[in-house]
Amino acid sequence: MTLGHFPTRWKTATVVPILKPGIDPTDTTSYRPISLLPSLSKIAEHLILIRLNNYLKENNVLCPEQFGFREKLSTSHQLIRVVEYVTEGFANKQKTGAVFLDIQKAFDRVWQDGLIHKLIHYKTPSYLIKLIDSYLLERKFPVRVKNELSSTKNINAGVAQGSKIGPTLFALYINDIPKQFNTLLCMYADDTAILSRNKNPNYIQIALNRHLKALEDWFIKWKTEINVSKTEAIMFANARRYSSRPPIKINDRIIPWSQESEVLKRSNLIFEYHNSDKCLGLNLHDRFTSHTLHGDRSGLVVRPWIWGRRVPGSKPDSIEDLRSI
Repeated sequence: MTLGHFPTRWKTATVVPILKPGIDPTDTTSYRPISLLPSLSKIAEHLILIRLNNYLKENNVLCPEQFGFREKLSTSHQLIRVVEYVTEGFANKQKTGAVFLDIQKAFDRVWQDGLIHKLIHYKTPSYLIKLIDSYLLERKFPVRVKNELSSTKNINAGVAQGSKIGPTLFALYINDIPKQFNTLLCMYADDTAILSRNKNPNYIQIALNRHLKALEDWFIKWKTEINVSKTEAIMFANARRYSSRPPIKINDRIIPWSQESEVLKRSNLIFEYHNSDKCLGLNLHDRFTSHTLHGDRSGLVVRPWIWGRRVPGSKPDSIEDLRSI
């Protein structure tokens, strides 16, 4: 490890394409590539990751908005953070606008020289920088379909899919993502959202568009791309209908306001109207125990089925209690 060399034999991954359910099998984009790495490579990565994480933790390097693959943080905590922000807005008679960004092929498009530059900027120990540089260089992969193996191809960008250290390297790469004083930034690995709240939707638009413009410039600088067609905007408001929803833009393209968010649905977090119960409730997956948290009257019911494990014997009675889980 002190030599700063990662063995070449451990840098070849076998990619197995898995067909996504309900999609045309003749389209190459219908397959999800699963990267299989050598066992010895994963053991070595684990040792590197322990040392890297110790340095990041001791020096408080990672931004607090990043919840992905960090100790004592999970998707559950980030979802609760979003719910709290929206409900606090309701309590102050504010609407909340949210934009859920889709970073195109996030892990595959990491600019490796840029990543090394950032490791140097964060004053990462030199032996770790040399080791990670060696780990990233000259990676290769063949594709296996049934018993057939393709010729080997070179990987010139990105962090290794399926690796133990990949998510942390990606988190470091986007660690300096722009923030704004009047928006809330939420990240879980590459899943990124920005939220803004105000009584006037025009001020929400201004805040979100200003932040999106800063993000545009940052993504261009660091050779990352937003998939605008999969980026979503949603407005959370007390009323069933609100007439004023000013346009949100990124890369000079308007992001249409949605009635529901695919991102939240994938997280099993659903904001819906409920005629009979005029309070804001939070129903948890039974792994947390089924419980309802009541807040101010809003005309909405929030139902996140949060993925996560319940602490044995715990029965959360409030969002404050959930923070400790």
